[in-house]
Amino acid sequence: MSLVPVPGDLGVQVARALEEDIGGGDLTAALIPATAAARASVITRESAILCGIPYVDAVFARLDPNVEVRWHAAEGDAVAANQALFEVKGPARVLLTGERTALNFLQLLSATATAAHAYAERLEGTGCRVLDTRKTIPGLRSAQKYAVRVGGGQNHRIGLFDGILIKENHIMAAGSLEKAVAAARKSGNRVPVEVEVESLEELRQAIAAGADIALLDDFTLQALAEAVALNRAAARPLKLEASGGVTLDTVRKIAETGVDYVSVGSITKHVRAVDLSMRFTVDDWMRASRRSDPPG
Repeated sequence: MSLVPVPGDLGVQVARALEEDIGGGDLTAALIPATAAARASVITRESAILCGIPYVDAVFARLDPNVEVRWHAAEGDAVAANQALFEVKGPARVLLTGERTALNFLQLLSATATAAHAYAERLEGTGCRVLDTRKTIPGLRSAQKYAVRVGGGQNHRIGLFDGILIKENHIMAAGSLEKAVAAARKSGNRVPVEVEVESLEELRQAIAAGADIALLDDFTLQALAEAVALNRAAARPLKLEASGGVTLDTVRKIAETGVDYVSVGSITKHVRAVDLSMRFTVDDWMRASRRSDPPG
């Protein structure tokens, strides 16, 4: 079971997603008698790390607080193909209206958690951690960052406001790597200062400038090993993050060079939604509908 705290803007995201889908009203659900009750179950058609339970619960609770949702697995659990995930019971109109929004959250966040988990598994025993990036779906960053943590990954900075990452263009604008780091220190922001480097010489400059983290961009395995050795010999070693073209096939070899982190943009930007299916229990629905319909 996951103990990862849910994002503070969960309610805002759910409200926005429902407004986007429903607008002025669900015209199709309105064809169902208002008093009709229904029950539905959701299964996964493929194995995954389950993520998004708080979002699903919030969707139905916002539509009707009397809707009952019963889960058969916990947040962060590994689930198998064709496994039942949850059952939902309540007014038929509400279940039909909330279905797509609830499943959209669940399939995206489960996909993100599953991708993060796959990388985290490859790194077990190395001491290296997989990091996400800012390459997230617009408007759903906190949700995807949450899913990464549920899957066993670690968040890099959430946005531009909680960390400094000095890249090539920043260095050019500042005049030099040293000047960029000095400006970061003078800014008074109590956040880590990270510098992207593309060579061992730039790594030496980052160490000398007093950065906290060096992002080793597109280094070969040999260059990564040399960077680790150079850094360990420094009076004040930095944390080292490897990035660029990382795959499941290469991530462990990268970690074994001794870097502290490997950042992988694909765990949030290249995810493929987990295949889910919601099935209504037709008998219960029809019986409820017949009871609610007027005679004749």
